[in-house]
Amino acid sequence: MTKQSSLKQPVKGLIFDYGATIDSNGTHWAEVIWQGYEAAGLPVSKDNFRLAYVYGERTLATEPLIKPEHNFRDLLNIKINLQIDYLRREALLTGEIPDHAALQITAFCYGFALGSIEKARPVLQQLASRYPFVLVSNFYGNIASVLEDFNLLSFFPDIIESAVVGIRKPDPRIFALGVEKLALPPQEIVVIGDSYGKDIVPAASLGCQTIWIKGKGWDEKENEIDHPHILSDFSDLRNLL
Repeated sequence: MTKQSSLKQPVKGLIFDYGATIDSNGTHWAEVIWQGYEAAGLPVSKDNFRLAYVYGERTLATEPLIKPEHNFRDLLNIKINLQIDYLRREALLTGEIPDHAALQITAFCYGFALGSIEKARPVLQQLASRYPFVLVSNFYGNIASVLEDFNLLSFFPDIIESAVVGIRKPDPRIFALGVEKLALPPQEIVVIGDSYGKDIVPAASLGCQTIWIKGKGWDEKENEIDHPHILSDFSDLRNLL
């Protein structure tokens, strides 16, 4: 779905989410990893995979397994091994895991991210010539290394990362820090994210304008939500901004 009505106020600055907005074109990372599981032939149901995914995310949020120097391939490898260990421990597999499955899934997901980022890069280049950027992301303390690995770091001189500032979305305060960095009235800032609950709602509560990059999400109930600025492809930002 693409829904491109005009923005109400003049735009002078942009706040971007990163994960699933820039690096997967709106597709939730659980869906990308599940595609990797299918490609690798892992013997697990999608419902049990989702349990493993949640376990992995909660573990990474509470244990310092991701180091600042870890790039995205490192992060994926750690995350997927956490998931597979959980599936084994909880006896949620219906067969043997193929040899090198974790490496195969990591490679699949890294390639997916790389392809999405290569499509997003010219959009970022064009918009960066017109607007200042801030990145606001729930991440693990290594987002600078991830951005550097993908040659994106130069686009984001200001980064607000949850693991660094101690505030996580959907808390509006993390977006307020982004607004503060831009030093602009909220109504002149557009927040661009893939999650209605974690990006669009908290940013709008501050008075920011919002654009929803909407791909296949975690919660199918979001399909019933209307919003004036829904894009199905990151590249469509050039038609709206």
